[in-house]
Amino acid sequence: MEQIRFIHTADLHLDSPFLGLNKLPDKLFGRLQESTFSALERIVDTAIEKSVDFVLFVGDLFDGEDRSIKAQARLRKQLKRLEEEDISAFITYGNHDHMAGDWVKLDMPDNVYVFNENPEPFLFTAKNGISVHVYGFSYPERHVLTRKIDGYEKVPGADLHIAMLHGSEDGRSGFHQPYAPFTVRELQEKAMDYWALGHIHKSRILHSDPYIIYPGNTQGRHRKEEGKKGCYFVAMTKDGQTELEFIETADIRWETVHIDLKENMGMTQLYTSCSSAMESLESKGQSILCQLIINKPYYLSKKLLKTIENGEFIEVLQDEVFLDDDFIWPYQVKLEEDLIDEQSLISDDAFLNVLEETAEELLQPDAFEQAVSDLFSHTYGSRYLDNIDGAEREQILQSAKKLVLRYLSEAD
Repeated sequence: MEQIRFIHTADLHLDSPFLGLNKLPDKLFGRLQESTFSALERIVDTAIEKSVDFVLFVGDLFDGEDRSIKAQARLRKQLKRLEEEDISAFITYGNHDHMAGDWVKLDMPDNVYVFNENPEPFLFTAKNGISVHVYGFSYPERHVLTRKIDGYEKVPGADLHIAMLHGSEDGRSGFHQPYAPFTVRELQEKAMDYWALGHIHKSRILHSDPYIIYPGNTQGRHRKEEGKKGCYFVAMTKDGQTELEFIETADIRWETVHIDLKENMGMTQLYTSCSSAMESLESKGQSILCQLIINKPYYLSKKLLKTIENGEFIEVLQDEVFLDDDFIWPYQVKLEEDLIDEQSLISDDAFLNVLEETAEELLQPDAFEQAVSDLFSHTYGSRYLDNIDGAEREQILQSAKKLVLRYLSEAD
């Protein structure tokens, strides 16, 4: 049966910086810098391999409104590969790469159509004669809080109707800004055959008849973007029968493993347990950035706990990693979140409140910088210090808070 075939992808965030990582080996740092581009290349490889008719890029192709020349050039190179295979590309820009940004513009190949700021249809005809109206819009500015869904209207004259929308489901934006809000019911009422969504970085199928899908982003960029990342390959007949296949595109995957301890466990047993846990992760042609969570850390001696908290233990684990094609790199070792039960260690509620308020205040950049200003202005110490970003600041404050509580409990 004749069908159209396409790739649905979103949130590439090309040339995006990785957050929460520092002091990485040069080889690993270079791999991370290339990872968003590697994901794009895998998307195009898949499109060519599966002989698709077109690729939908649903917003946030670039990480910032300035769109670096490097990112534009690398995108253009991959779009040219599609053009050489007679594959079209449809692009909508999102809140990160909105059209009001200031950048040096590189023209896109002739196989690319970029949607303007108001929802509009584009008539596409596949080689087999199936006609498709593709609908979409690009963000004219970063903050689009209006219900752009109201501007989508199904236009007669095509066999199939596919809509692109970079936005948030009402009440489900989570960590993301509620841009271009919609409800699933509103999308259903538009009577489209497929809704290609973007903006939310976790893959989610909101509805199956018709399909309403977030593919998620193509490459996780920090520890909160764990797990599989990729795009969807979609095959659809003229009567709307649809088949889906999720394609993993991330070159580097973020994962967390939990280490369960036994009583009186020493350094050798802890090291062996952590190494085995990391080796058990399935790489599937990917490299992995791994966070280790130590459960029941009260089984460890104070001396061993100290090697974890001062970073010695993770250095031992990292020294064993060979940065070959596929590697597993432990980027963090953390003690179980409930290691310190504040109420059991310190019964003074007033003190705990003051400690919590102080930590919250120091999360603000100005307050934190003032607190550590003497260290950064020290004649010798400043030579060995790098700028501290938000994730590192939060980690330092959490460690300091736990240290205060532990010392006070030991003093008691």
